[in-house]
Amino acid sequence: MPATPHIEKHFTGSATVRDAVIGMADGLTVPFALAAGLSAAVSSTSLIVTAGLAEIAAGAMAMGLGGYLAAKTDAEHYQAELAREQHEIDNARDHEVGEVEEILRGYGLEGPGLQSAVEAITADRQRFTNFLMRFELDLKQPDPSHAPVSAFTIGTSYAAGGLVPLIPYMLTKDLWTALQMSVGMTAVALFIFGAVKGHFTGANRIKSAAQTLLVGGIAAGAAFALAHAFG
Repeated sequence: MPATPHIEKHFTGSATVRDAVIGMADGLTVPFALAAGLSAAVSSTSLIVTAGLAEIAAGAMAMGLGGYLAAKTDAEHYQAELAREQHEIDNARDHEVGEVEEILRGYGLEGPGLQSAVEAITADRQRFTNFLMRFELDLKQPDPSHAPVSAFTIGTSYAAGGLVPLIPYMLTKDLWTALQMSVGMTAVALFIFGAVKGHFTGANRIKSAAQTLLVGGIAAGAAFALAHAFG
């Protein structure tokens, strides 16, 4: 009877999920705190909606730009380290070969097996460089297309998250009712978002949802308290 083939399932979209988490988490908390704080200072829900939409637009652009610059910085850092490693391989080869041996010894290789592995790795300049980049510097080559994708993901996630606490202020003219609805909708959104995040990252969904709700609730509560105190 043939053995059942083993199929490994690994999640490979961690960078995109990270960007979505950054954007959505801030989008849910910052506009909520703004809207809640303004609820104590103004008497019109339309003013809160206008201010909230302006904040969402500015925040989404700022967060997206920040994500773009961060991704570009990662790519530039990788290229700088790559050039440095290639220079060292060309000008201090014996030292770099010794580093390969040291790394492999850390994985338990010794004797002829170690020497064979070192020779195989260092025989090809590209393989030699990639090995040192990965195992000496712990750097992976960034996706050159990630910067604009990161900017778009963070920006749109922020905007999507930011609309959640504002929707009640669009639906009713009563500030207290809108605030209560905003609190409830934001809490539900944080919980659902945490569960989805847990699903994609392989973590326990309920635990992830509870953690996201707790952290987001603390952040939003603190921001609301400060806004209310100075409102």
